[in-house]
Amino acid sequence: MSTTDPIILGKAEEFVTLLPQLANRHGLIAGATGTGKTVTLQVMAEQFSQRGVPVFMADVKGDLSGISQPGGGKPKLEERATELGIELTYSASPVIFWDVFGEQGHRLRATISEMGPLLLARLLELNETQEGVLNIAFKIADDEGLLLLDLKDLRSMLQFVADNAETIKTEYGLVSSASIGAIQRQLLVLEQQGAERFFAEPALELSDIMRVSPTGKGYISILAADKLMQSPRLYATFLLWLLSELFEQLPEVGDLPQPKLVFFFDEAHLLFTDAPKALIQKVEQVVRLIRSKGVGVYFVTQNPLDVPETVLAQLSNKAQHALRAFTPRDQKAVKSAAETFRQNPAFDSTEAILELGVGEALVSTLDPKGTPNIVQRTKIRPPMSRLGPATPEERQMVRNTSPVGAHYDREIDRESAYEILTKAAQSTAQAQAEAEAQARAQAQQEAAEKASRQQEPAGGGLLGGLLGGGGRREGIVESVVKSTVRAAGSSVGRQIGNQLVRGLLGGLLGGSGGGRRRR
Repeated sequence: MSTTDPIILGKAEEFVTLLPQLANRHGLIAGATGTGKTVTLQVMAEQFSQRGVPVFMADVKGDLSGISQPGGGKPKLEERATELGIELTYSASPVIFWDVFGEQGHRLRATISEMGPLLLARLLELNETQEGVLNIAFKIADDEGLLLLDLKDLRSMLQFVADNAETIKTEYGLVSSASIGAIQRQLLVLEQQGAERFFAEPALELSDIMRVSPTGKGYISILAADKLMQSPRLYATFLLWLLSELFEQLPEVGDLPQPKLVFFFDEAHLLFTDAPKALIQKVEQVVRLIRSKGVGVYFVTQNPLDVPETVLAQLSNKAQHALRAFTPRDQKAVKSAAETFRQNPAFDSTEAILELGVGEALVSTLDPKGTPNIVQRTKIRPPMSRLGPATPEERQMVRNTSPVGAHYDREIDRESAYEILTKAAQSTAQAQAEAEAQARAQAQQEAAEKASRQQEPAGGGLLGGLLGGGGRREGIVESVVKSTVRAAGSSVGRQIGNQLVRGLLGGLLGGSGGGRRRR
């Protein structure tokens, strides 16, 4: 198959196709549950693969894994192929299975630094103040050369910021303990959802999702998302991170004969649900500009209203499956979807969307000049690979022959912020303990010296006899001596006290040399 051959999506009166050179103009696959969106996605993915275009997509229900196995054995699909005049050559596509949890595919990871504060703030549902504190933590880590790789690195960094809030406030701004506590609590929630397995190394290298097999077919990277969907915010944030990484790392290439990568974003509504304006603007920017990097992005969702208008306006290749207008919002969605097409005088698009059967879609793609074609009521062609999931044994066989398994199936933990800050804290604690021990020893020594000077028995010593001894009231001189000795908490103080005692004794005994007193 030539790379310039159009991708056959199905047939109306004639074949409805997608031109490879315009596939980076992005697209939308929409429709209610059970109307055939997954089949449309699979048909597109395997044909991109055949042309040497790598594909990345999420498998939300677990049934896309069948693309790794040849099709066949389904009479209804063969009848559809005969009806459409398509000869089915059953074949499998080269597949790499990925899984954040490492259960159904190679461990897929990213680092905290790569994710960045904006996406993490979205992931943690932080308010504006808390997001500002998170930005401070990232800035300090950058300035100090501290790597933020996993969750324990970020926790340590936040603790460091909290402990040194007074020191850093002049240069970086005020940091409240309440904001730090809120972020730490959200990190705990994220950790309980399994994010500690996602934030680790080795991180995903983009080149590994852009591989081409020795036979010239593009690898289809399938992310097992059935379990990941239980943490929808993590799922959406990861896919947005992947798009952002592609945008930042890939060079500008302009228009190519076919894309360098095609990215299918299933359950796309999760990306935009309750998303802040800044994040939606980020998505819009990436979708608008990543086309020039040779990447095509296709959103797959139930309702076209799930995608913001600013993003929807960037999607040129559309396959609209049936919608059900049970509510006012559904009716609005039907009308909105119909109005986005270049109308076909042969039918009413609004009515057609409600009447479409399973495996049918209203399809509109671009012509060679980049102009939208008239919408066609299309019967989607059957896939060449298996329609349905691969067995666990088949999945494991694919994993065993994967070109990247040796790299991603082992985890590494190099020195980063956690280890460096922990060592620094231990060194500080050790130095403080040594200083406290030294201070205690000095205090004990001084206390012993003080006690030895004050242990003259009452009336038994020379000074005691001279000053009256016994239980008489303490004289002024004796009071001065004792108070001076008590004040001798330093070596200088002790010297002053000793000199004062010697001076007093010399005066009382009648000689500067301390000789015996005359009778």
